[in-house]
Amino acid sequence: MKKTFPLAIEGKNPDRLLEATKHEIRKYIKRERRRSLPEGVDYWDFDCKLGATPESAAAAHVAELTALIDAVVQSGGSQFYVEILARHGHRKPREPAAQDPAVP
Repeated sequence: MKKTFPLAIEGKNPDRLLEATKHEIRKYIKRERRRSLPEGVDYWDFDCKLGATPESAAAAHVAELTALIDAVVQSGGSQFYVEILARHGHRKPREPAAQDPAVP
């Protein structure tokens, strides 16, 4: 998903418009996570960028998107650009915990 969302549309409540854009982003992420995984892939990971324009978009984590959108709104922006690209994720095996000699 590569899209520029306006934050002010004539005849629409800005708060409802903001919630609708956040809902659309969440819905897109859920839909991408439901896709079947290729063999050898553990989960879907996402590369995200967010900014006022496509040129000023900076890398962000999926969990930070709504907070960053709220920051753009509070700074008085009239639009924001979001880019979310799904990619293959591979889990790393956990390292064995080191045994403490004082604990039996």
